[in-house]
Amino acid sequence: MSELRFAQAVNLALTDAMRSDESVIVLGEDVAAAGGSFKATRGLVEQFGVARVRDTPISESSIVSAAVGAAMGGLKPVVEIMFMDFITLAMDALVNQAAKARFMFGGRSHVPMVLRTPHGGGLSAGPQHSQCLEAWLAHVPGLKVVCPSTPQDAYSLLRAAIDDPDPVIFVEHKGMYGKKGEVDPSQSATIGSARIARAGTDVSIVTYGSTVDHALAAAAQLDSDGISVEVLDLRSIQPWDQAAVLASVARTHRVVVAHEAVQAFGVGAEIAAWIAEHGFDELDAPVVRVAAPFMPVPFSGALEQHYMVTPARLVAAVQKTLA
Repeated sequence: MSELRFAQAVNLALTDAMRSDESVIVLGEDVAAAGGSFKATRGLVEQFGVARVRDTPISESSIVSAAVGAAMGGLKPVVEIMFMDFITLAMDALVNQAAKARFMFGGRSHVPMVLRTPHGGGLSAGPQHSQCLEAWLAHVPGLKVVCPSTPQDAYSLLRAAIDDPDPVIFVEHKGMYGKKGEVDPSQSATIGSARIARAGTDVSIVTYGSTVDHALAAAAQLDSDGISVEVLDLRSIQPWDQAAVLASVARTHRVVVAHEAVQAFGVGAEIAAWIAEHGFDELDAPVVRVAAPFMPVPFSGALEQHYMVTPARLVAAVQKTLA
């Protein structure tokens, strides 16, 4: 076990997967010589050569389409899309091809590909480089969507995604690439399994990705007021761990669902609706959502801070559900 930054954990997962399986290849803009926009693929081309670590033209549609074909032909491509915003250019290949192939070919053909992409704001990158679009992809049958919050999960869940026979969207918050944590390569993870980041008894915060850290900060602040907050890290958005969420609701009887993406029609809406349908008798208060307003991400740093989910907003939400 060693301490690694989030980006280093991603790099190690790719390295170990490529060493253990020659069918794993890496594709994307600047992933080879430059080592990726956030340096998550640094050093891979030196280890595995240009045949397995390929710089591509600036054409997200072509990159993902090629990966779908390569996956159906027996390879395990890991595609890097530089910013999640640019996934819009590859939606046909993802939604109409990768997600549908197993169903359209009667289960005789799989698409074992991973699409890695960073999302999220907080860096004044503007409205076209800061979006969280995971709800789009979680809505598509045939796609799996993963969003880790720790270097350990970045490693373990990426290894699981590469081993999965179906297409997986692996979402990384670009503000977390420098986050440090212990990583044990022998520790595995299962797509669709949540983890309790902090146990509590008074209210549950259900979240994922970078918002987990904000939830933990809010929980620590509320602890000094005698309020015990459970933080449930979903880790996987599609499929998501319904049993873990219901168990948390049964323990605390109050729920805040939080994510950085726009609140309207988001992941939190699905979870809140599911809790209302399946866990209503356990609730002592309505489910509260904390997310982004219905507007593009501001470029201004001052405005962006009002747009983002913060510990203060989560504290206020917890206090609301306890009122």
